[in-house]
Amino acid sequence: MLTGMNGVPVAADVFNAVSGATGWAVVDVETSGLRPYEHRVLSVAVLTLDTAGELVEEFSTLLDPGCDPGPVHIHGLTRERLRGAPVFEEVAEHIGTLLAGRVMVAHNAQFDYEFLAREFARARSWLPVSQRMCTLALNRRVAPPTDDLKLASLAAHYKVPQQRAHDALDDARVLAGILRGSLAAAGELGLSLPLVACPPKQGSGYPPRVPKTPCVHRNPGRLVPGAPLVQGMKVAFTGDTRTAREELVARSVEAGLNVVGSVSRHTSVLVTDETDSDSAKFRAARSAGVPVITEDAFLGLLAGVQAGTAHANPVPPAPSIPVQRRTDRPATAAPLSGRRILVLGGPHDHASALRTRIAELGGAAAVNLSAGVTDVILLADGAGDRRMPHITARDLPVHDADWLTTLTSPSGNARDVETTDPVDVQILPRGGVIDLPAAHDGAGTWTVTASWGHQISCEIDVVAFVLDEDEQVSCDEDFIFYSAPERPDATVRLTTDGPSEQAITADLTSLHDAVRKIVIAAAIDGPATFAQAGAIEITVAQGTGTRAVATATLDAATTERTLLLAEVYRRGPGWRVRAVGQGYDHQLTALARGFGVDIVG
Repeated sequence: MLTGMNGVPVAADVFNAVSGATGWAVVDVETSGLRPYEHRVLSVAVLTLDTAGELVEEFSTLLDPGCDPGPVHIHGLTRERLRGAPVFEEVAEHIGTLLAGRVMVAHNAQFDYEFLAREFARARSWLPVSQRMCTLALNRRVAPPTDDLKLASLAAHYKVPQQRAHDALDDARVLAGILRGSLAAAGELGLSLPLVACPPKQGSGYPPRVPKTPCVHRNPGRLVPGAPLVQGMKVAFTGDTRTAREELVARSVEAGLNVVGSVSRHTSVLVTDETDSDSAKFRAARSAGVPVITEDAFLGLLAGVQAGTAHANPVPPAPSIPVQRRTDRPATAAPLSGRRILVLGGPHDHASALRTRIAELGGAAAVNLSAGVTDVILLADGAGDRRMPHITARDLPVHDADWLTTLTSPSGNARDVETTDPVDVQILPRGGVIDLPAAHDGAGTWTVTASWGHQISCEIDVVAFVLDEDEQVSCDEDFIFYSAPERPDATVRLTTDGPSEQAITADLTSLHDAVRKIVIAAAIDGPATFAQAGAIEITVAQGTGTRAVATATLDAATTERTLLLAEVYRRGPGWRVRAVGQGYDHQLTALARGFGVDIVG
């Protein structure tokens, strides 16, 4: 047995937690930009570690990308420094040898993984990584007492020296030390590792696409027989056409129509000459009562498209407001302010009611054990929970269900309850709202992360719908899910950092004016319900690796299979986030249909 930072026994095999892996490959890349199918890797470092976390081999190199190196002020890699360096194809085989059979580890691992996958594809090869792990996600599980989860903060916490930030080799060395400290901390807490399966594939998973120019007009509804087309109508095509499809689409877009790739009840018209077609679009149109016209009829109407109603412009952005963190607890702080409480055992409705009460008293209801948990409430059968030995070893206070009722006197005055030093995180109840502070250059990039119990057997998918003022998607690409994890313009994207954590990130500054709301939801695949899955915790944070500014713990009741988690929406000059927590018995297909998306099984 090893001994962790707090003297708690740590299983020696925590470093060998991945079946079939021969160790770890710690990776860092410096890039010319943020999009793997547009930008290139300028520098790469790979450190291989054995299953005990000990260094086996180091490799690093600069790369000549044959393009503008991008933000030199960040990485310092000028054209002159990169001139004469090898191209990726010349080192791909060796990098592949270092990665093969090991768990790839990086800080914000999906970023590094996608860039390497794209570089291997350009080299006409494939990235030999079957599993990856993100140290950012791992430390979100651990929740160390740091101001944020950026590399420098974690390095200081785990006492790892850092010499040259944004140098690939030094960052990889620092990350190797952070990995060792993080694995030890995870072992103390009995945490499972946030491993992500990476099936063999070529390319980044985000193929290059030409961003579609958003339609500037609202959808006026369906085409009425004998009436003209109106700008903003959603038009779909199916079957062979005499006019080249590209020309039909281009002429439609030029006329102000919104060309969509699928048919839903919000489609205005389907164009096809195959009236006996068995295509999915034709069947969907017949089922939804969408008008179907021929190509000739459409071309005739295309010559006289009437003016539509433009999307209303939002109020101009508000002045920049920095995120403010509290340094002193208000005199009237709630009884549980600054505390994070884990409820173990009991029937779902009982545990759910306690989590709601915790939020009412100013505390955060945890869904997993982390270093930030301050108290545990033990219900029926909770004593047998696999986390109890770790709770006991950490000497955490354990209470019964009546504890919450003793925190305040009948007069409502808070009793003397010891609390931890608070971080300025707003606890949102169901329906609670927070205004998002603006970044220095606009609304900024914000991430809503959803996490759930590490040990549950249900498969949960997080999705997002990017909606206009009619609360409808404008095009197919406005539905973000596992198989389509990013809008073409990269303003909204889905990331997966483990089997119990997924996140939606939105660049609110760059979103088109027509976008009024982003709805984030979770869906369970199969017959299970959220009563079996338990609570989902959402956190709201700006950028990557920053501490949350708001959090909410959401419980559906018993039979729900889909759950609305949050809404990010425009409010006057700025943006807000609302914690929703509304569950539905139906599956994702029915939820999506309400937002104008028909999912074809």
